[in-house]
Amino acid sequence: MNNQKQQKPTLTGQRFKTRKRDEKERFDPTQFQESIVQGLNQTGSDLEAVAKFLDASGAKLDYRRYAETLFDILVAGGMLAPGGTLSDDMTRTEFCLFTAQEDLETMQAYAQLLLFLKGFTESERNKLAMLTGILLANGNISASILNSLFNENLVKEGVSAAFAVKLFKSWINEKDINSVAGSLRKVGMDNRLMELFPANKRSCEHFSKYFTDAGLKELSDFARNQQSIGARKELQKELQEQMARGDPQKEIITFTKEEMKKANLSEQAMISIIWTSVMSCVEWNKKEELVTEQAIKHLKQYSLLLKAFTSQGLSELSLLLKIQEYCYDNIHFMKAFQKIVVLLYKADVLSEEAILKWYTETHLAKGKSVFLEQMKKFVEWLKNAEEESESEEEETD
Repeated sequence: MNNQKQQKPTLTGQRFKTRKRDEKERFDPTQFQESIVQGLNQTGSDLEAVAKFLDASGAKLDYRRYAETLFDILVAGGMLAPGGTLSDDMTRTEFCLFTAQEDLETMQAYAQLLLFLKGFTESERNKLAMLTGILLANGNISASILNSLFNENLVKEGVSAAFAVKLFKSWINEKDINSVAGSLRKVGMDNRLMELFPANKRSCEHFSKYFTDAGLKELSDFARNQQSIGARKELQKELQEQMARGDPQKEIITFTKEEMKKANLSEQAMISIIWTSVMSCVEWNKKEELVTEQAIKHLKQYSLLLKAFTSQGLSELSLLLKIQEYCYDNIHFMKAFQKIVVLLYKADVLSEEAILKWYTETHLAKGKSVFLEQMKKFVEWLKNAEEESESEEEETD
């Protein structure tokens, strides 16, 4: 028996090239680790430099294919062997979660870095999002880590919005929308949720549909409300600037009506904004008489603007409540309530029906006894005038 292996026949002549699509790249996590660790060790301990390196390397290295290896490196410093230990024969990096300082600020920085990466699979991102939501709900990390989601590339590719859905579902499930809203306000992110979408999709309608369809109507309603508050603040600021410049009231009225329509604000909401804008332009003096005198003069000047947004009875009542609240909160105006109401009545901003309804039914508890006493004689005069008018009508009939 011949023990020698029989040689296999070989082809001679032209050699055919293998098509690239038929080639399979060898799975080599060890080589991947060498490339990442070498780069991390060269960046030092600067988190920003590390983020830039990882971002740039993503174009060359297949993060999606080696997601587990990358996660091991960033968390433990190197690839984990069976049993969860680090292989001694592997090159390791000191830049990892396990060697970082044990304080909240450092952990937040690492969380930002991990969220910055888009190399994980959809399933891995979903798990990370759910875990982040739980950690946020329990106060283990600050909501400031969500800044990573506003990365331009993540937003453009739809990663941010999808990640946010899983995260907020997990967060709200652990707590509630009030807890989420409070945390977002603390870090100034309550008005930034629209930025999770590309600029061409950054609208209340798109946001509302996307998150409502995903089962997050509470978050959708919260974002819509925040958007409305933001629009009101911007509008109030612009109105104050127009008044400070002395722009004609007709121009201000036209501008305000256009903005009211854009922001989908009611006339009641609008009259409150206008009142606040008008009164913010009153210069305060030490003497009460001077403050009141100046305020009355200022209101008289802008009575046309106020009148343009009190075409409904509810708007008039809203204005009366704002005046009551303002006079109560500003001690200089406690005695001026009646003067302001009478002025606006004469300017045809407030009707007798609205004033009587405020007096008998809708007034606030704030300063109630003081303001009702101030208005007593005027209200009696209105009632008498109304009775005389009715009597005259009856005689005519």
